[in-house]
Amino acid sequence: MAEPSFPVFDGMSRSHWVRLRTMIVLRWVAISGQLAAIVIALSVYRLQLELGLCLMAIGVAIVANLLAVFVYPQNKRLSEHETFLTLLFDLSQLTFLLYLTGGLNNPFALLVLAPVTIAATTLRLHYTAVLAGAAILFITLVGFFYLPLRTQDGTLLSIPDIFRFGFWISIVVGIGFMALYARRVANEVHSMSDALVATQMALAREQKLTDLGGVVAAAAHELGTPLATIKLVSAELIEELEDDEILRQDAELIRDQADRCRDILRSMGRAGKDDLHMRQAPLDTIIREAAEPHGDRGKTLHFEVSPGPEGGSRQPSVHRRPEIIHGLRNLVQNAVDFSQENVWVDARWTPEQIIIRIADDGHGFPPQALGRIGDPFMRIRKSSAERAKRPEYEGMGLGLFIAKTLLERSGGTLTFSNGSDPFLTESERPERSGAIIEVAWNRDDIAADDPETSEGLGENLPFRVG
Repeated sequence: MAEPSFPVFDGMSRSHWVRLRTMIVLRWVAISGQLAAIVIALSVYRLQLELGLCLMAIGVAIVANLLAVFVYPQNKRLSEHETFLTLLFDLSQLTFLLYLTGGLNNPFALLVLAPVTIAATTLRLHYTAVLAGAAILFITLVGFFYLPLRTQDGTLLSIPDIFRFGFWISIVVGIGFMALYARRVANEVHSMSDALVATQMALAREQKLTDLGGVVAAAAHELGTPLATIKLVSAELIEELEDDEILRQDAELIRDQADRCRDILRSMGRAGKDDLHMRQAPLDTIIREAAEPHGDRGKTLHFEVSPGPEGGSRQPSVHRRPEIIHGLRNLVQNAVDFSQENVWVDARWTPEQIIIRIADDGHGFPPQALGRIGDPFMRIRKSSAERAKRPEYEGMGLGLFIAKTLLERSGGTLTFSNGSDPFLTESERPERSGAIIEVAWNRDDIAADDPETSEGLGENLPFRVG
């Protein structure tokens, strides 16, 4: 099986996005904060601390950072397992410091949330769950086992048991909430990133197709010089072969064919450069071009192009922008996929707007998904009846997201709705009972109503081949 031509991003590949340098910098910040807290506790608040053990715990973190700096290159990226071990080390070191400094009586116990939050944004679910479980276990242990905090005169510093229990509850709830919240946001960002990559690839593909006219013109320009050389050499051969009729005729044939190639390339270059259809086309042509790949898939496509109020009888010419073509094509594909027999593509125009509406006779969008149409990688729970209708289809919403993104990039506004109430019987459902997608543009955004084309595309240019 051929390898894909573009990278596939998943959870495992994202784990390698974490730079070791980033983790080192964060650990230096934590070490600086820990040293500052110990200095303030000793000099300002005059607390009794196990200074040797505290410095040993901080020294272990310093040694780990120095080893990472000198052993690994600066551009080292951590694997998922390495990131997990790094965060587990930081969590263990912080927990040991809490044990030495009063356990849950120490307000800095809240910092155990930091490693869990980082894990939720960078690691897969099972690693995050293990680290969150370790954090809950550690914070529970230091709630019972710790060295109490005392002032220099021996006064015990301790909060009431009910407050200490409440502090423990808040940290445990915070671990779960922050992990879920950070993970949900990170997943949405990653999904959007992947979807935008897919959108850019689709747009690049459509742009290549649009640029074929420019390629033809460039080819005509580049091949002009070698053809001129062939013609010059053949002309010299004709003069030198006057006594050899057969070879002279061959040289004349080479000259004539070089002239023919020059004329063909000149006509092709002119067509690629001057053909206004490469840049714009009537609205009806645009929607038919977008729908053309899906015209032979067993469904009937109906096109209707007519003016709206005060729109005038002359339909506007529209810029043939690749995002418009590809976006409409995706919408038509979605309608064909879910229709029963018919798909309608209607276009209307007014002096201010151009509106395209795509409808089908299927069952429409799931009511519970209407508010989320256009989100990438959308997962919808389907009933057994819905799965039975299309057992082979597992949509992720990526096609509609690409279409929505591309059309909005061109200035369009999309609305999604259903043509009928999903609770109606088959006999009560209207003809256009399925999904309805409407795209509306300000006319000035996509119409090519300039003086050059206001009177039509002009006279057709002949395509000479010899």
